[in-house]
Amino acid sequence: MNVHVFDSNEKLNEAGAGILIGTVQTKPRAVLGLATGSTPIGIYEEVVKEFKRGLVSFRKASTYNLDEYVGLPAGHPESYLEYMKHHLFDHIDLPAESAHIPDGSAADPEEECKRYDAMLADAGHIDLQLLGLGHNGHIGFNEPDHALNSATHVVKLREQTRAANARFFGSLEEVPTHAITMGVGAILKAKTILLVVRGADKAEIVHRALTGPIATEVPASLLQTHPSLVVLLDAEAGRLFR
Repeated sequence: MNVHVFDSNEKLNEAGAGILIGTVQTKPRAVLGLATGSTPIGIYEEVVKEFKRGLVSFRKASTYNLDEYVGLPAGHPESYLEYMKHHLFDHIDLPAESAHIPDGSAADPEEECKRYDAMLADAGHIDLQLLGLGHNGHIGFNEPDHALNSATHVVKLREQTRAANARFFGSLEEVPTHAITMGVGAILKAKTILLVVRGADKAEIVHRALTGPIATEVPASLLQTHPSLVVLLDAEAGRLFR
């Protein structure tokens, strides 16, 4: 495990983008696992800048997103598909058919989970998996539980998670109650995991996840078992590591 604490978000974003870009430069057909939320936005902005400078091409790469809300109609501005288009996909040369996100509007979400797992299996191991961290220690939408599902599955979102995401919607009532998420099994199979955490409100949970007991009640604690984990923290999130 390599933990890096940055004094500025600019340096953190550059470091995160550098790791992602370096993966594609080294392996043009890289399989990337991508995340959403506020945490990776600055990293994606740096990636777009470097792409526009001609330093990287995603033409041969493929991407697989961690999760998607269940029940949002196609084109909903808060769907993770629209998020990815806005922050990354519309600004780089990744072919549309090479970008994969669970279909939260599928008529049968359980079948959609099986379809997504089959695609992940066909793609082979993810070369680089980008992760954020929830306030309760969730990764993807794998919420704390007595046991964690290794496969892609439908999850009922905890109220704490819905409240944290309400800022993106008009009200808490508009936040979906369920999501499709990649399971911890696929996440941990990635060759390299890049965990990015920002903010003082995440300082205690990220320290607990990376230094405390490994337990499914803190899903991110399972990352301690990964042989190639890189952690990027801003100064506030990393205050307990100094």
